[in-house]
Formats: sequence, structure tokens, C-alpha cells
Amino acid sequence: MADAQAQRPALESVQRTLLYHFCRLRLPALAVPFASFEKHLERSLDLDRTRRSREGQSASWARFLENLHPVDWFVSCACLERSRTAWEYLFAMRASRADCLLVDALRARAVRLYPRNEERQDSAVAEFWGYLLAGERPGSLPILARYDGQRPLVPWLIRVFQNKHISELRRSKGVHTLPQEELDTRDLPFPGNGDDRWHDEFRFAAREWLTGLRDNELLILGLRLRYRLSQRQVASLLGVHEGNISRQTTKLRDHCLDEISQRLLEQGWTGDDLSEFVLKEMDSLLMDEPRLSADHLAALLAARGKTLSASLDEEK
Repeated sequence: MADAQAQRPALESVQRTLLYHFCRLRLPALAVPFASFEKHLERSLDLDRTRRSREGQSASWARFLENLHPVDWFVSCACLERSRTAWEYLFAMRASRADCLLVDALRARAVRLYPRNEERQDSAVAEFWGYLLAGERPGSLPILARYDGQRPLVPWLIRVFQNKHISELRRSKGVHTLPQEELDTRDLPFPGNGDDRWHDEFRFAAREWLTGLRDNELLILGLRLRYRLSQRQVASLLGVHEGNISRQTTKLRDHCLDEISQRLLEQGWTGDDLSEFVLKEMDSLLMDEPRLSADHLAALLAARGKTLSASLDEEK
């Protein structure tokens, strides 16, 4: 046991060196010095440890290495080192099996985010590359340095682009953008979502997400989806402001997409955006969820001194 523990640092050192040379062999034009390579490796390991700790998972060098996308990660490191060749390589990366360039995929997203505004569409894509090298605040970590190599780079970049502009649109007064699940994703086809494996993985992840919901969250889901009540009707029934229902519904949707998408990405999904697949599958799964059955929802309402039929009669 002691000998095995003593050999681990030496084995890891050899694996780091082999990883460096593997990346250099795959991308010989990206001349990242070994010292810089090690600096980025430590940064990525720290990101992985932090994320896994937050999710209640154990982190290790072996697990990091097993899940690493080495070429994608090495490109991102070279871009952070301001390698012009690396940026050219990044611009030419493919966004899907439809052979769509990353730049074209970002442009397609910009068209949907800023319809009939060609100037803003062009600037959104042009400004994105500089945004990746800048932190959100002075002295903070560059956006691209938040990529840890544990998922494919291109889908991660497209998600960063989309989230950046959706946040900006939401902050702008008087601007109403499409909800995230309504964005057209046909420009980047999903990979094999007809495969039964993804349906099984989805259902497992969705069950885990549902297990963590509180009674009030289950009520909102059940009333909105099973009984198709409007936000106004749900608010009236629960005795809260309609704005509270709107915020909680958005929070539930975003949390659902984040949690389930993360699991599917970890299992190897290589598509751009999982929202369409998740929301389509979730609708049928929720109807089979015992805690969203009519009887259970009635019991939750009864605990609040409410009944669905009486409340709907009051609405009329």
C-alpha cells in the first residue's frame, strides 16, 4: 500500500508529460511552453475540484484525466496564451455533425436573438472573442479560463454566447427576448436523440431533480402542467402575487434545464443545446410522476385549506 501511494506522484508526473506531448502531436502549430501548460492544467484541476465539491462529488487527477477533452482543452489554453494560430483554429471548429462552423453557429444564434438588426448581429459575434479573454470584472478570471476541459468546447462556447446575450437583453428596459426554451436550435441538430439511451439517461436525471423539489414547487408544476392553469389562476389559488408564480416558474425551468443538461453532457451528449429535448421529454414524464398525481396535488392543497374545484369556481 505504501509503495503504491509513493508511486502515485511519479505516475501523475509521467501522465502530465504524456498529455502535453499528445496535445503537441495533435496540434503541432500551437507552441504552448510546458510551463504554461502546467499552469493551465493546475487552473483546470482547481475548477474541476471546486465544481465536484459543490455537487457533492469526489475529485481526483484520475477522474479529471478520464473525462478530459484534451484537444479542445489545449486549444483553449493556447487561446489564453494569445496564440493567433489557436484563435484561427477555434474559428474553424465545427459546431455539429451538420458541418456547421462555430462562427456560423454563433451568427445563427445572433440572428435569433436580434432579429432584423444586422448591425447588432455582426457586433455580437465580433465582440465575443474579446469577451472570452476578459473577466466580468477587473481582475477576475477571463471567461475562457473557466473552461476546464471536462466537456466539449464548442457547445460550451455557444452556451456562454447565448447566456451572455440573453442576460443583456433581460437587463435592457423594454426589451423582451424569447424564453430560452423557445430559441430555434435547428441550425445545430441534436445527436441521436432518438437513441433509447438518451431517454433512459434523461429519465434518471429528471427523477433525481424531481426528488429535490419542495411541496410548493410541486404544486406550481402540477397546477401549471397537469391542470393547465394560468399563472394568474395559480397565484389566486395559492394566495400569492402573480409575479411570484412567474419568478418561481422561471427558476424551476432554468434549474431543471441546468441540472438535467449537465448530467446528459457528462454522459457524452455532444449537441449544442439540450433545452428542446429536455422540455419535450419532461412533459410526458411529469404526467407519470406519482407526486404530481391528482390525489397528491389535492392532498397538498388540502394541507393549505384549499381545494381546486372551489378555487376554480371562485375564478368563474
